[in-house]
Amino acid sequence: MYVGTLSFDLLLGDVHSLKEKRSVVRPIVAELQRKYAVSAAEVDHMDLHRRAVIGLAVVSGDTAHVADVLDRCERLVAGRPEVELLSARRRLHGDDD
Repeated sequence: MYVGTLSFDLLLGDVHSLKEKRSVVRPIVAELQRKYAVSAAEVDHMDLHRRAVIGLAVVSGDTAHVADVLDRCERLVAGRPEVELLSARRRLHGDDD
């Protein structure tokens, strides 16, 4: 069994309140969950209205599948015009860890 994790540090565009932040972050999280069957959530910078960290995880018996899903998720987030991807951090956890 392999678990892949990915976290995105995001700078949000024209956002002036936490309510506006939610209207940007929630659709991204929902799309990741719907398209790629990953567990995803906003995990940091909850009190800042122009920053967000989204974390996700995927489980598979095949490392190639984990890498493919993480690649697709990163492309999806990087392609969103309303956010700037500051960094993406990925980790692969296997039975040997």
